[in-house]
Formats: sequence, structure tokens, C-alpha cells
Amino acid sequence: MTERSGKPASSEPGSRLIDRLNLPADLRTLSPAALRQVAEEIRTEIIETIACNGGHLGASLGVVELAVALHAELETPKDILIWDVGHQCYAHKLLTGRLKSFRSIRTYGGLSGFPTREESPFDPYGTGHSSTSISAAVGMAEALRRHRAGQAGQSQEKVPKVVAVIGDGALTGGLAYEALNHAGHLRTPVLVVLNDNAMSIERNVGAISGYLSKLRTDPTLYRWRRDLEAMIHKLPGVGERVAAMGEQLKDVIKAALVPGMLFEELGFTYVGVVNGHDIEELRTNIRRCLSLDGPVLLHCRTIKGKGYPPAERQPGRFHGTPRFSVRTGESVDPEGPTSFTRAFGEAMVQLAAADERVVGITAAMAAGTGLDLLKEAMPDRFFDVGIAEEHAVTLAAGMAAAGKKPVVAVYSTFLQRAFDQIVHDVCLQKLPVVFAVDRAGLVGPDGPTHHGAFDLSYLRIIPGLTIFTPKDEAELQRMLATALQLEGPAAIRYPRGAGVGVPLPRPITPLAGPWIEVVRRGKDILFLTVGPVVRLAEEAAENLADAGISCTVAAVRRVRPVDVQALLPLLKAHKAVITVEDNVLAGGFGSLVLEVMAEEGVVRPVARAGLPDA
Repeated sequence: MTERSGKPASSEPGSRLIDRLNLPADLRTLSPAALRQVAEEIRTEIIETIACNGGHLGASLGVVELAVALHAELETPKDILIWDVGHQCYAHKLLTGRLKSFRSIRTYGGLSGFPTREESPFDPYGTGHSSTSISAAVGMAEALRRHRAGQAGQSQEKVPKVVAVIGDGALTGGLAYEALNHAGHLRTPVLVVLNDNAMSIERNVGAISGYLSKLRTDPTLYRWRRDLEAMIHKLPGVGERVAAMGEQLKDVIKAALVPGMLFEELGFTYVGVVNGHDIEELRTNIRRCLSLDGPVLLHCRTIKGKGYPPAERQPGRFHGTPRFSVRTGESVDPEGPTSFTRAFGEAMVQLAAADERVVGITAAMAAGTGLDLLKEAMPDRFFDVGIAEEHAVTLAAGMAAAGKKPVVAVYSTFLQRAFDQIVHDVCLQKLPVVFAVDRAGLVGPDGPTHHGAFDLSYLRIIPGLTIFTPKDEAELQRMLATALQLEGPAAIRYPRGAGVGVPLPRPITPLAGPWIEVVRRGKDILFLTVGPVVRLAEEAAENLADAGISCTVAAVRRVRPVDVQALLPLLKAHKAVITVEDNVLAGGFGSLVLEVMAEEGVVRPVARAGLPDA
């Protein structure tokens, strides 16, 4: 394997089996040994590429054999294959015509790190957020079934198979159970493949995780069920008598014999647990599942990071990794200033130590949000609810109603999943819940499904919610202290990545204002900014100064309620206004400034810089 970017010698066209195949069609004709070779070549390509580009390594390595087996048994893209979340889709992409372009993954103009409908017909449904695959699969299967019924007698083509691959981490999301429940009710012909690696990003939590653990650690249950059923049917008359005993007795026998009783009760035929790294075993069971009527769940046991020892040892670290050395597994990117996420996590520990009412809540993102620091320091003040943002917010509301000061740490893109709970459970009741909105703005290689592009727009319409926009990591810490003193709800939005490098406050004291800070004074143009984009405005002001145009740059530190009395003199003192934000323009900060100007009768030319509505 190589250490640097660029194609390794072993990857020259024609030197590998995968370079000579017409994928995925040729998979159906290969011997078991050849399929294993394909899997190993795919795994090597993933490791070498992600070492150069960064990306979601662990999950993708864990499903290489599963991807090979699925494409060997399905006729994609005619048959439909949906990957939940989608971060584990790298092997799928390599097997579906994107081998030559794979080295561009997660780069500007290159392949997406997630399935996208625009990229390939082999990606029939775009994903990026968790727990959506089963609902989408049920919808597509039911649409195809009704289309087929409407063409009765007119077509001899078989109905496409529909398969959803979902991880046990994603199975902690309530949407997945809504879909399982509905599929069982409709008897939808869909195959759900449960990729069970006992992980989401970190170790899974909750009762469902414990239930799956019991199934995966005792695979003899499945064998007992299979063998005992076969024995019963072989005994003369016994099988018929059991069938005649009535539903109640059959349910008792079923409960004793069926390891996946939860899924069976939801109307699914449960098959498992099978070895998710044995291609032949996978193919046999996939083939069997596709032959059954109604909804089927195939439970596969996999290892996150399979085939790369550093990722197997540290699956959480290699869930989403920056560039790294293949030989050592260590990052090759230089250390930067303290990240916003780290600054938040450190502040949570300090502020929780000073106030026993402070607790932290995350939806399966402890390390990603910085709350792992609180978990290590004060585990009894830390709550991981699994991939359940709606529950996280309402849990926080309940805690606040009982006297706690909960802080919900969540990525901007995932917070939008809990919009109703923010409105109904927190803000309408004026409960003191703090939302630490990480990854606000653009997030780089993870792409459109993960950009925090909408939070200013959807949060600022909610009555009673205070919104802070720190320009650096020091302000973030002080604004967290400020928010925890409020009697109502608050949100603090901040970006991914390294901070500015300013000294952090010790001790952390609340920020009392001013809520609009002038960082550069001029007389012609007023730049109004939110968050760290203030530095872009400062650069623009420098360039304009060279052209003889004098600019003021102001950082708006609290967007809601905006300090109108501080804003009006600035607006009136300049000839033109430019707003700068890392949110969509529709309903964002620029819209807020225009609203204030309209209400106050201030007329100035205004240009808005932000994310386009597209």
C-alpha cells in the first residue's frame, strides 16, 4: 500500500482482477476464490484512497464482502439497493462503474462520499442522514408493486427486488421502526439487511443494542430453530398437529424458537445471525431471503474496520478520519489551533464542574461534538440517546422542566430532524435548554447532506429562542456560560474545524455584550457578519481600502434578539451595506438586516453574501 496520494503500482490497469471485470455483472460468474480476491482488492483500494483523501473508513471496510455478495445476487441497477446513511458505500461505488474515478472521492468536482441519484443509476436513492433506508425501500417496493399490478398481463418482466442495508447504529433511530412496522402491516416484498457491527460511531447504546448483542453472541439460537423445525416436519403427523393447535400455541412455540422475535412480531421473517465476511454464506442467505414472500430481515454480523488493524482497534477514530499514514494509521495532517468542538467540550467540563445542574446530551455523537470530554470527566452528567435527535431534544425539555440545565450538542444538519420538538417541547414552554449547534455552515468533503446551511433560517423564526454567533473559540466558551444563565432556550452556532487560535478564557465568564462588535472602522461600506466569516469581511475590507474605499466591519454576536439600538447607528452612518453569512440567503442573517431596515425606515443599498438557494 502507498503512503502518498496517487495510484500505487499495484493499481495499474490490468494488474488487478477488478480492473479486468465488467462490474457488477461479472460478479455473478466468478468462483468463490475470485470473489474473495475482488473483496481484498476493493478493501486495499479503499484504504489507500481514504489515506490520501480522508473519509469514512471503518464502516466501508466492514461491508466489503456484503457489497460483493449483494451485487453478485442482485441485478443492479434494475434491482434496487439502498445504503442507509450512505457513509459505508465505498465498496458499492467501486463495484458499480466508479473504479477509475474513485481516487477523486470527497474532493472538489469528484465523487461524493455518499450515494447520490445524480451520480449513478446504481444509486437509486440518496442518503446521508440516518435511519431513512427502510422507509425509502418500502415506498419504492410498494410503488413498483402497484405499477406491476396496473400492468397485469401486459409485461413478462419480473418485479425488481428492493433491498435496504441498515446498520445497528441506524436502527436506534425511531424512523426505522416506523418503517418496519408499516412494511410488516403491508407485507411489503422488501429485504432489510441488518449490518450489525455493534457500533454507530462509538459503541452503540440502549436496549435495542443489548437485544442485538444477545442475538449476535448466541448464533446457536438460529441453528436450533432451523434444525428443530426440520425435525418437527419430518415426524409423521406432528407437523400437521402443531399447525392445528391454534395461533396461541404457535406463538408460544415461535417465541421459544425464534431468536429475532422482535422483528417477527413486526411482520418480518428473520434470518440470522450470519457471518458478514463470508461471501458464500452471505450469498446463500441473500438468495434464500429473496425467494421468500413478504418482508424479510437478514441479520449479518460484521467488524467495523475489517482488514485494517488500526481501524479494527480504534473503530471510533476511523469512523470519519482525516488523511493518515497507511503504515502507522497516524494522521499526516498538521495540528492546528484548538477546534471549536474541542473548545466547547472543554467549556462543558469546566461549567458542569461549577454547576451541578449542567448536563450534556448527544445523539450518538459524543466525540464528534466534544461531549466525550464530559463523558470521561463526569459520566453521570452525560447522556447518549443513540441516533434519536427528536428524543434528545424532548429529553432535554423534561430535564429542564425538572430543574436541570441541559445542553444538547448536535450537528446543525441533524438538529433539523428535531424541529417540532424545538418548537413544541422547548420554546413554547420557554424551557432553559441550550443547543450547541456544531458544524454550522459549510463542512467540506461530506457534502450537501451534511452542510449546516439552514439553521439560522429555521431557528430565528421560533419565538423566545436566543441565538448566539461566536466569531472565535473564546467567544464560544463565554457564550455557553451566558446561555446557561438564561431563563429560556438558546442556541449557539459554530463551524467545523480549527478555531482562530485566540487565547481561551480562564475562568470562563459570561459575555454581557456588546452584541455588535466593530472590529474595523470606516465610512463608506458597512460589512455586517455572523460568526467566523468576519475574517472574510476583513480581507475584503483590506482589498477595498487599496482601491480607496473605506469599510467598517462589524461582528453580530447575537442574532436573536438582534440589538437594534446598536445596529441602527451603523446602518445610518454608511452609504451601503453588505451582509456576510454561512447560511442560505433565504430567511438568513441578511434577511434579518433587511427586515430591521424596513421596519426602521432605513434606506441603503444592500448586498447579501451567503449560500445560494440551490
